[in-house]
Amino acid sequence: MNPGECILFSGGAQGAEGEFGACAERHGIEEVNFTFDGHRIVRHRGVRVLNHEELESGDVSLEYVSKLMQRRFSDAPTIRKILQTIWYQVNSGQEVYVVGTILDDDTVRGGTGWGAEFAKICNKPLHVFDQDQDSWFTWSGLKWRERETSNGPVIAHRHFTGTGTRTIKQNAREAIESLFTRSFGAVS
Repeated sequence: MNPGECILFSGGAQGAEGEFGACAERHGIEEVNFTFDGHRIVRHRGVRVLNHEELESGDVSLEYVSKLMQRRFSDAPTIRKILQTIWYQVNSGQEVYVVGTILDDDTVRGGTGWGAEFAKICNKPLHVFDQDQDSWFTWSGLKWRERETSNGPVIAHRHFTGTGTRTIKQNAREAIESLFTRSFGAVS
């Protein structure tokens, strides 16, 4: 696949999103980073500031998300806006890559988990790099399948989403770089 024809949809935040964006730039891939006024981001390439009407379009019931993920989400306006931008990220990509931690109930920890759950609801190919287990996992539709380290996922769609935790570990940085190298070749 030609990287010049691809677009990464992300949020530009510190951590996994910043790392996805940096890899996309090195590989010549366009970025769209969804954000909102007042949100601090580290990636400023392809920034798309969502207005209040657009944010409302991506609105989701925090009660629904809390029930779906079996944990409580704060009703703080910033958390709501972050979940709304994640809706745009996942809705825009044809496949979703997440960095985080898979919990025993098959959800992913934190706000990142909403992105993974929304990808499941939309039946989009979903891959999670679990930093604690140091491995990629693919959602089968029913359960997580661990992938061999040498046989990690490959970006197969021109429009893809990269999101995840703000507290990224070195193994996840390397996993993201390897994902891009497997998919698009080494950067010259």
